Amino acid sequence: MDELAHSTPDFSAPTMVEGIAQVVKIEGKTAWLVPEQGSSCGSCASANACGSKGIGTTASRLDNRRFRIDNDANLAVGERVVFGIRDNVLLKASITAYAIPLATLVLAGSLAQWMFGSDTITMAALFVGLVIGLGISRMEAGRLQTRGDLAPLFLRRARPGETCNS
Repeated sequence: MDELAHSTPDFSAPTMVEGIAQVVKIEGKTAWLVPEQGSSCGSCASANACGSKGIGTTASRLDNRRFRIDNDANLAVGERVVFGIRDNVLLKASITAYAIPLATLVLAGSLAQWMFGSDTITMAALFVGLVIGLGISRMEAGRLQTRGDLAPLFLRRARPGETCNS
């Protein structure tokens, strides 16, 4: 019985996707951080989109990856910290960014094809559906941002030698 209790998942707290970042600037009660690259960073299919590779200087690419957190822990420039984002927030953001525009695109195209049967009208409806979906996504992303759902959270100071994989 005791073994079962230890193997049961704890659903009381949301799980977090964690990362390590370095504090690069302090502005009042705000700390600006740059995420550290993991050992696999730069070798994945999305490397050009995330900023690990690409056009521009290293400084400009790092500026594009900077994010801020509240500095309630009195962090200092140069410190390494562990930050987290709730995994359900990543799911909401993915649905907002991808599923909503795709769903409106397919719905508009399907309705146009069913109602009119014309490829030209269907293509126009697909475009309109995509634009509407992107607008809905933008509004939903703004709502998530306003509620603070998308903000990374300070979890703890990183231990010496700690990496994302350890």
